[in-house]
Amino acid sequence: MRISVFGLGYVGCVSAACLAGMGHEVIGVDVNRVKVDLVNAGKAPVVEERIGELIADVVRTGALRATDDVREAVLGSEVSLICVGTPSEPNGSLCTTYLERVAEQIGAVLAERGPDAPRHTVVFRSTMLPGTCLNLLVPILEKAVGGTAGVDFGVAVNPEFLREGTSVRDFFDPPKTVVGQLDEVSGDTVAALYESLPGEVFRVPVPTAEAIKYADNAFHGLKIGFANELGAVCQALGVDSHQVMDVFLADRKLNISPAYLRPGFAFGGSCLPKDLRSLVYAAQRADVSVPILSHVLPSNSDHLQRAVDLVERTGKRRVGLFGLSFKPGTDDLRESPLVELAERLFGKGYDLKIYDANVSLSRLLGANREYIENRLPHLAQLLADSVQEVLDYADVYLVGTRDPAVLAALPHGEGPVIVDLVRLPDAEARRTEPGYLGLAW
Repeated sequence: MRISVFGLGYVGCVSAACLAGMGHEVIGVDVNRVKVDLVNAGKAPVVEERIGELIADVVRTGALRATDDVREAVLGSEVSLICVGTPSEPNGSLCTTYLERVAEQIGAVLAERGPDAPRHTVVFRSTMLPGTCLNLLVPILEKAVGGTAGVDFGVAVNPEFLREGTSVRDFFDPPKTVVGQLDEVSGDTVAALYESLPGEVFRVPVPTAEAIKYADNAFHGLKIGFANELGAVCQALGVDSHQVMDVFLADRKLNISPAYLRPGFAFGGSCLPKDLRSLVYAAQRADVSVPILSHVLPSNSDHLQRAVDLVERTGKRRVGLFGLSFKPGTDDLRESPLVELAERLFGKGYDLKIYDANVSLSRLLGANREYIENRLPHLAQLLADSVQEVLDYADVYLVGTRDPAVLAALPHGEGPVIVDLVRLPDAEARRTEPGYLGLAW
């Protein structure tokens, strides 16, 4: 394909050179004449492993050239790949100035073309928050073009996953390829750019593609911060942190895996809360600051509060809670987030009715019984004997379990509000129904 790449920084320069290396005809575009001249001389405007040799090669063969003329680049290409910077503003917000400017410039050139001109696809590769493309950039393009995105021209979001220092290697061996498509044809065009590369291709809605890049980078930062904090605690306690992490990383079932990485309800139980408390306490005693670890439990509490807030927003007072134990299939109530949720709602004066097939007050023993008597002493009068009893009583159904009996009984369509804490198996269909509220989806 013929591709124009806007912005010749790290992402744009590497993308332009690598696409040219794959056989595409590429025009690099930048307002900085020095970068343009360097590329046309076969030299890289950035310092990066393998990029110098690659640019020299593709410029020599004519697969890559550069210009500062937007009109020339757009009219000479079928796809415009936008790789301009999105730096932080002083208040931490995202600066979209360069994105807006390029969208206006490309749109103005597309407006010059006649009705028989081949369809042009504008692809945003820059990192931007969900909603930026559809709510800000697409309207700019449509106004400049005088046409409709997805009809008169294509639009897609194609985030990059390139690490500085290994970006050329990462381009040719990507962890994944993400195509946020406004329409099927736009998605086909972008997917075709990378069809010879390995790795799974995900074609998703535009806002999803925008969010994926943030999910990746936030998690990468979180992992580094976690490892460093744990290392500092281990050092203070006289433990070899690398030995600890070697064993930690060897666990591919729970630690380095999809486990615990699906949005759901708050965590609880007899292990995680108490162990986090004791680890943070040990760090404090050793004068080690652990802001990430010390904020895990407050974050968990805030997430639980989101469920309370959803109930409050309904304006209804009679609440049915399905599920109470810490984990399905058990009667363990110790530090169960559902017990905490019931306690908060009861304390706010809500009329509660609770059903959990595994919880019977007469069967609770030892620490389990002591815990519930301290946290929710009125449990006996709140427990229901059947799913139907709760359904008949409540105006709001709080679903904290995937018990098949509960799932089968939940109504569809008009009726009581359903607050989903577990992402029900049919959540995608229910999201279009009135009264359905998902906790984090």
